[in-house]
Amino acid sequence: MSDICKNDYFVIIDGNSIVHRAFHALPPLRKSDGQVVNAVYGFLLVLFKIVKDFDPKYLVACFDRPEPTFRKEKFSDYKAKRVKAPQELYDQIPLVKEVLKAFCVPIYEMPGYEGDDLIGTLSRLSIEKNEVIENIIVSGDNDIFQLVDDRTKVYFLKKGVKDASLCDSIYVRERFGGLTPSQIVDYKALRGDQSDNIPGVLGIGEKTATELILRFMNLENIYQALEAEDQSIKESVKEKLIKSKEDAFLSLDLARIITDAPIEIGGLEECQWKNYNREELVETLLSFGFKSLIPKIPHEEGLSEVMDKIGNNGSNLTLW
Repeated sequence: MSDICKNDYFVIIDGNSIVHRAFHALPPLRKSDGQVVNAVYGFLLVLFKIVKDFDPKYLVACFDRPEPTFRKEKFSDYKAKRVKAPQELYDQIPLVKEVLKAFCVPIYEMPGYEGDDLIGTLSRLSIEKNEVIENIIVSGDNDIFQLVDDRTKVYFLKKGVKDASLCDSIYVRERFGGLTPSQIVDYKALRGDQSDNIPGVLGIGEKTATELILRFMNLENIYQALEAEDQSIKESVKEKLIKSKEDAFLSLDLARIITDAPIEIGGLEECQWKNYNREELVETLLSFGFKSLIPKIPHEEGLSEVMDKIGNNGSNLTLW
């Protein structure tokens, strides 16, 4: 990539998003013992690609926790309509974490918070602690675009685990009808989000929500205009906004990714990457039957010696 050269890159992987993408993109690959590992395999394909493309100095992964979050406490129906994924997907999340630990990639997760909140917090902390760092968030989730700024981009998986683009604020404006990344939250407060069961304003669609935000900049200004009896707002729209004011501001809170989760991080050095033990990593990949991925391990100096030492151990582990 031509624009990847000058800065220190802090790559933050949206763990749950990539696991879901990989699981649905690949056939149900299994180890010889019958355990499904397609999400692990696909996750590794993404990991190797971002390591090759960005050569990050810092690399972390964030995951959701099973406990209810503060959003669920605010709105009990948050994500209530989301269809539960197959158990075979959830069973692979610990396996993905096992691979990340073999890569010495720090894993962040916290009860009461979604992985997105930890991503938002880490992206802010990294900038505060390093004046030249650039964040690269790896995700397939549209919600994450609200975090884009001058020093934060999203490496967005559009389809499967191979079709990805590096997206900046210009991309966000083009994709969301002229809205800035920070305005995506206000847009969702009006439009709602069916996938997360965020209510929004009943009767306000995509076009009207976009027009209102482009005109008034944010949700707060829209309601201030209503109080000032702004005549530019159609009467029918005004009635919907007034009726659903409480839902609108609730939706704003639900949609916003927070950037001040109580993460304890002493310094960026704990997020530095490339300290993994190559032999242990090879053994981990062999234990999954991923012998074909071993040549993709970055910095292959000495890799042949490791393979000679390990020999054919694990060669009976095949995918079918």
